Amino acid sequence: MIHSIDTGMVKISDIKAALGRIRDAIYVSPCTRSETFSQLTANTVYLKLDNLQRTGAFKERGALNKLLTLSQEERSRGVIAASAGNHAQGVAYHAGRHGIRAQICMPLTTPLIKVSATRGYGADVVLDGANYDEAYEEAVKRSRQNGFTLIHAFDDDAVIAGQGSLGLELLEQHPEIEAMVVPIGGGGLIGGVACAVKETNPNIQVFGVQPARLPSMKVAVTEGKPVTLCAAATIADGIAVRRAGDRTLPMVQKYVDDIVTVDEEEIANAILLLLEREKTLAEGAGAAPIAALLNHKVPLTGKKVAVLVCGGNIDVTLLSRIIERGLVKDGRLVRLRVHLPDYPGALHRLTGILAQHRANIVETSYEKAYYGVNLGDTAIDITMETRGPDHIAELLSALGAAGYSLERVL
Repeated sequence: MIHSIDTGMVKISDIKAALGRIRDAIYVSPCTRSETFSQLTANTVYLKLDNLQRTGAFKERGALNKLLTLSQEERSRGVIAASAGNHAQGVAYHAGRHGIRAQICMPLTTPLIKVSATRGYGADVVLDGANYDEAYEEAVKRSRQNGFTLIHAFDDDAVIAGQGSLGLELLEQHPEIEAMVVPIGGGGLIGGVACAVKETNPNIQVFGVQPARLPSMKVAVTEGKPVTLCAAATIADGIAVRRAGDRTLPMVQKYVDDIVTVDEEEIANAILLLLEREKTLAEGAGAAPIAALLNHKVPLTGKKVAVLVCGGNIDVTLLSRIIERGLVKDGRLVRLRVHLPDYPGALHRLTGILAQHRANIVETSYEKAYYGVNLGDTAIDITMETRGPDHIAELLSALGAAGYSLERVL
């Protein structure tokens, strides 16, 4: 990484002050050792579970610190923020606790669970724009029109300092940590955490993780300045930021060792593993660091590694799809298209072979007019639960030996 000096950057003294300011109102989230991920990655892995905060994400640290630094006049005018969900809930919840009026601009695509939760904390929600950037433009306009104080989701010194409290908290829990893996959206979290960690112990390595579809900070570091990327959809919506922060980029340049990316399937599989093995619900952004570690994107072996699982606000319908995708990637869910003669008993013979090999059928679909089916024949798509890739290979071999023409449907 290129090291730069910016005397206007957030300092560790700011982060320590933020921690003292917010400590009584923020849950000290556990940082527990994971035997599963330690074995899978050949490291000693600790999971910092900030998805257990009251609002389901670390964002309330920065939001609360910003709110507590406002003047009485600023509080009386009210605050406004733009967010796809987690920052919105953090601002809404703590503004409500302190009697401050809050208005939140959220993209039209924001999951209903996040919109409902934000309104439930007492904020006035405005749905506007196709993505975060457009919602932010609306928030800036309303801030100027109505005199609201704008609380930026990441490019604000008080917010960065508040997020950095997570780093100090983690070091109190595990001072022996040798490396940290942190998700990156606009850079507020990693900027604050990396500063807190590196200024305390420069030998600790800090790695950032972004979705491959929107690597805004990685591009910014390469180019030496923030670059606005084209909009793209990702299941890691909490870190789907098109442009890195002007305040956060110098901190990343100074403190972060490297930035890596993970693809959608890797994130989906990480969500599934966290849920299944650790009984921990993480949203895409919260699971991205584990995805990077599992897929050897970071050069860590035999290290004491802290992984930030920092958000758990995920729409249940999206979770359902992610679980299904994860099962497919893991080889525990497969769909086969089998061609078979259209006569009584043909399906019975086919299902008998599948039952013999202990495959559990969860869905079937017949088709006689498509898929190149011959007259007098039919094709059936069969979705099955399996024990993994070896079991799938066993099924394919058995069906082929029985004379069936088949293909795997992806």
